[in-house]
Amino acid sequence: MNDADVAARVRDWIDAAARVVALTGAGISTDSGIPDFRGPQGVWTRNPAAERLSTLQHYLAEPDVRKAAWQGRLASPAWTARPNAGHRALVALERRGKLRALVTQNIDGLHQRAGSSPERVVEVHGTLHEVTCWGCGWRGPMQPTLERVRAGEADPSCERCGGILKSATISFGQALDPEVIARAMRSAEEADLLLAVGTSLQVYPVAGMVPLAKEAGARVVIVNAQPTPYDGIADAVLRAPIGELLPRVVGAELE
Repeated sequence: MNDADVAARVRDWIDAAARVVALTGAGISTDSGIPDFRGPQGVWTRNPAAERLSTLQHYLAEPDVRKAAWQGRLASPAWTARPNAGHRALVALERRGKLRALVTQNIDGLHQRAGSSPERVVEVHGTLHEVTCWGCGWRGPMQPTLERVRAGEADPSCERCGGILKSATISFGQALDPEVIARAMRSAEEADLLLAVGTSLQVYPVAGMVPLAKEAGARVVIVNAQPTPYDGIADAVLRAPIGELLPRVVGAELE
């Protein structure tokens, strides 16, 4: 069966589904100019040392790591990125009444900017658009803190307690929010079709959504440029570019 036939079959499955759950990773945002992490041109593939900036232990203990991290946030492509056809396709799927939940590993907020309902988006790794204090727990929008960095504060501290500020994202070594993860796993159990898009499915526990959905009786469709550990249990695997494929298989052209 060629790719066009597989895509047509997936389209039929989606048309027949009542509870589609999407799981998205960095691959859905590469067309918006945000590089992925583990792909051939990924951030960590090209510069393994960059992973240090995303490790909580180093971030909290080393001012130089925090300073570099703040410069990285300042220059993040997320601030100028725009949603692409892949993001918009999932909005169309929601408007068709098919999408039960959109679980994303991304921190860029592009799903919400595309028009996905915030109450359906489950951000398992947090968001770059907010900042939190490691000391007192204060949380607020990111941009005012970035303005402080632009004004010359290399390592801005909490204005309430003087504690360390960090983006409201999940770093290596940092505990995931158990309520958020429980919601993601529950959505997988309730799905009749799980659509994994642009994710390497190597990061747990969220990658476990795939076998969980399969065991619960859902069809599993994987759309990713590179092989994943769960291709073998998927009902369909598609390698075509996400921005071209996703609108076709979810019926976005009907919008």
